[in-house]
Amino acid sequence: GSGVRELQARLRQLDWLFDGPTGSYDDLTEKAVSGFQGKRGLPRTGRADTVTWQRLVTMTHRPGRWELYLMGGQPAAAPDPRCLTGRVLCIDKTSRTLRWMTDGRTLSTMSVRFGSQYSPTREGVFRVYWKSRHHVSTLYDSPMPYALFFSGGQAVHYSYDFAARGYAGGSHGCVNVRDEQAIASLFAQVRVGDKVVVSW
Repeated sequence: GSGVRELQARLRQLDWLFDGPTGSYDDLTEKAVSGFQGKRGLPRTGRADTVTWQRLVTMTHRPGRWELYLMGGQPAAAPDPRCLTGRVLCIDKTSRTLRWMTDGRTLSTMSVRFGSQYSPTREGVFRVYWKSRHHVSTLYDSPMPYALFFSGGQAVHYSYDFAARGYAGGSHGCVNVRDEQAIASLFAQVRVGDKVVVSW
């Protein structure tokens, strides 16, 4: 849960964990806690007891939202009012999420990444005008599988880089999805002409 996610984020700050927080107390987390305990002269239980937690808190800072959700998975914000009618890809830059909605009902939600400050993802209301399953960017010579184009060369698509590096990188303006199964399912459902709302 959220407590485990914060524990993992704090362990990452001290280089005891390298993967993004997952919220699950797995073997890697237990090993990291045990290593931290041993280094500090505490009993190596692998469990974050009160003494271990207090020591960890004094050595780290309170994790920010993006430290807690480095690889995505943060809760989606309430949908933009423009997303409440029809078939809509409702994309929220604040929570970094994409909701696939029909008449106000959320069918699926996925983590997304946007363009960098030099090539930002456009905000506004658009329509999907082209679908390309095996697209390769002619401008950047990079694969854009499951591409749903909505504004010029900007599209929602699967990103190998996002899947590997999380929010450490950025796109050239596209909306990147890191869950290949989720984008494959979305690609199969979305039709040319469906609405796209990109908002803060």
